[in-house]
Amino acid sequence: MKINVVNIFEKTISEAELHIADGLIKEINVTGPENPTLPYAMPGFTDAHVHIESSMLTPAQFARLAVVHGTIATVSDPHEIGNVLGMEGVEFMINDGKRVPFKFCFGAPSCVPATIFETAGAVIDADQVGQLLANDDIGYLAEVMNFPGVINEDPDMMAKINWAKHYNKVIDGHAPGLRGEAAQKYASHGITTDHECFTYDEAREKINYGVKILIREGSAARNFDALIPLIAEFPEKIMFCSDDKHPDNLVAGHINVLVKRALVLGYDIWNILLAACINPVLHYSLPVGLLREKDPADFILVDNLTDFNVKETWINGALVAKDSISLIPNLQSPHPNRFVCDPKTAAEFICRIEKKSEYQIRVIEALEGQLITNEIIVNAKMQDNEILADPDNDILKVTVINRYENAPPATGRPAIAFIKNFGLKKGAIASSVAHDSHNIICVGCDDESMAFAVNAIIEAKGGISAAGNGKTHLIPLPIAGIMTDSDGYEVAAAYTLLDNFVKEELLSSLQSPFMTLSFMALLVIPALKLSDKGLFDGENFKFVSLST
Repeated sequence: MKINVVNIFEKTISEAELHIADGLIKEINVTGPENPTLPYAMPGFTDAHVHIESSMLTPAQFARLAVVHGTIATVSDPHEIGNVLGMEGVEFMINDGKRVPFKFCFGAPSCVPATIFETAGAVIDADQVGQLLANDDIGYLAEVMNFPGVINEDPDMMAKINWAKHYNKVIDGHAPGLRGEAAQKYASHGITTDHECFTYDEAREKINYGVKILIREGSAARNFDALIPLIAEFPEKIMFCSDDKHPDNLVAGHINVLVKRALVLGYDIWNILLAACINPVLHYSLPVGLLREKDPADFILVDNLTDFNVKETWINGALVAKDSISLIPNLQSPHPNRFVCDPKTAAEFICRIEKKSEYQIRVIEALEGQLITNEIIVNAKMQDNEILADPDNDILKVTVINRYENAPPATGRPAIAFIKNFGLKKGAIASSVAHDSHNIICVGCDDESMAFAVNAIIEAKGGISAAGNGKTHLIPLPIAGIMTDSDGYEVAAAYTLLDNFVKEELLSSLQSPFMTLSFMALLVIPALKLSDKGLFDGENFKFVSLST
């Protein structure tokens, strides 16, 4: 094959003949200087941190969509399905990923459940983490979210870290906003990465502590603009990742989009390609070819180094995508699940208090493009002895419902709180994709709509839904209540229709309302979140009351 070979290590571009045999690059014969009439070959893109489950697709379906954009590998933390199904869930991801020509590197989930302050479907303890890390299919210890446990040397957390060190496997970090002596101590235990930095200063400080920074641009959390200047200063310390990406966004683009954005901003192409193609492979010791003789024949062809349109994607010497068409087959998968939850009535979402003329409450303030939230104090909208949603002031009701057990009525009622910035003027949206325990979460303007949206998910044993204007829409997610094996392109189209309904008819103001919704129960991200057990202060790691 005649191409321009882009040698990122030597920072050269040359006309060459590429010879492939038995899935390997047999020879690269340089035949002259760069020839602009030929396509440009370079190593494929690697997403350095992603939860495949957040695409709502199986690994096999995710790969079908990703290869079109030149992605050939992911570093994938399976803790979403781990929180639902435990070890069985991790094994499902590994086995499903092996069915397609794509290079998944799965990690051993370090925090299942993420906290003791919520109900999850499973536990993966230190001994099980050790079993996973002994498996050649597991490449690293996945994001260590329990940074207080690391700093305070919690025995269980230390045991998991020590297993990773025993097997000489990379330890991923997760420490949003952690600075100073605490961040330094966290890093000193062998933490090598962080994808949660949301300011330049925080990321630069962590680099000084020996941590590599993953610039994240997902469907909800977007830190590219804040962190991209680092690529000029620390090119060997930077990687690109998506973390969580919904199917419509995955159809639109992947790591290739970050490459194009960085180029438009004027950053050096060699530094950009280090972050997108080379650094993740070297850091995680991935079995991914880097366009060298005797490497696996993993590479992409782009039209030029300005537009960066991906023309072909090759993995192990096989063509897996050409001219925006995926050549990976549409495969179906088993449907493991854990879902035990009775239907709810509108009355169960009523928030009653002792009758008062004025009542101040804590409200979760969701932030566009961020996983962190604020805590704000507002005067509640009252009617008799009930606190109501107040759509006119964008104060909506939010609930989290235990999906794993029908607990006694005294403790099994939905947890209720209030939230700002979803912008809904009518109806409700709900999801059983709710990081990290994946209970049912719902935001709504009225109790009846919330019941409709929640019950659609309960009947399907998993999904995302919206109710309003006399309509109820649902995308079923039968695999662990968080994924489907339906055709990824059809799922993306259905998601777009649902998303449009929420924005155009229910009038949500968020760019990605379902992705933002899914993080409102993630207790390890400050400041105020909601679990099935109650309102939670993520800065002080304790429950707090609704009232002030």
